[in-house]
Amino acid sequence: MCDLRKTYDNGTQALKGVSLDVVPGDFFALLGPNGAGKSTLIGIISSLVNLSGGQVEVFGTDLVAHRSEAMRLIGLVPQEINFNLFEKPFDILVNYAGFYGMPRREAEQLAEVELRRAHLWEKAQVMSRTLSGGMKRRLMIARAMMTQPRLLILDEPTAGVDIEIRRDMWRVLKDINAAGTTIILTTHYLEEAEHLCRNLAIINHGQIVTQGPMRELLAKLDVEGFLFDIDGELPAQLPEIEGTTLTAIDGHTLDLDMPRAMDLNRVFAALGDAGIRVRSMRTKSNRLEELFVRLTGPGETLADPAPAAAAPARPAGHP
Repeated sequence: MCDLRKTYDNGTQALKGVSLDVVPGDFFALLGPNGAGKSTLIGIISSLVNLSGGQVEVFGTDLVAHRSEAMRLIGLVPQEINFNLFEKPFDILVNYAGFYGMPRREAEQLAEVELRRAHLWEKAQVMSRTLSGGMKRRLMIARAMMTQPRLLILDEPTAGVDIEIRRDMWRVLKDINAAGTTIILTTHYLEEAEHLCRNLAIINHGQIVTQGPMRELLAKLDVEGFLFDIDGELPAQLPEIEGTTLTAIDGHTLDLDMPRAMDLNRVFAALGDAGIRVRSMRTKSNRLEELFVRLTGPGETLADPAPAAAAPARPAGHP
């Protein structure tokens, strides 16, 4: 993606010269607050939104000059469930592949492969409306993979599901990526992006504010956080430790933010002097949230109210 620009008819500049390079085989996170432009960007990549300027290439194929060829390389999983709830999962996948010209025998074989990978084979012949919310979302992923795309775009794939269901989906997505499929993920669950993705970009006000390897970007933060589980009750007054932020989550848990260069023994000494005994500690997994807030400002939200990629009812990747 090079110098992408998008201006809507009402004059709104959604993208202002966005350039991104997603390498083959990557698991890439695209993050941004509400109205930042990430849904427009996803819409352009998946050919749902026309660009005003710039260039998009999908594995070397120009999206504008060779749209049909480029779209055959892309699978899209929108946020909303958009398959026939009165159709069986096996039939949904086979019919979807048939729409793209795949012979039925080949489609049936591939449907079994994808349903097994999504842990849905035992549900292949039940009505889709009886599936749980997590199963329906895994079915969306399996359907998108029926065209064997080289690039899979996921727009908020785990929105509204609980953590256990999200973790089940993470395993499926890791398997797909490990098999060689490039994945671009948008999500408002920052721990999800940190857990799954190797590289990321943060977009705000239509511009990329940072991009690069996840580890390198997080390593630049000079703050780290810990959670302490405490024996007994916490005192009414917590000790003040210079350079840190110490707060009580409940009567038995403390939340600590401190400079990376600071000696943690100072904290333990101060807690001990205050009569607070630490039973166990763990690192907080909120480093990406800290990076996000620093780059976009406090009070921003990640959720987009109406993702562009989820709007059309046509199958993902259809030219």
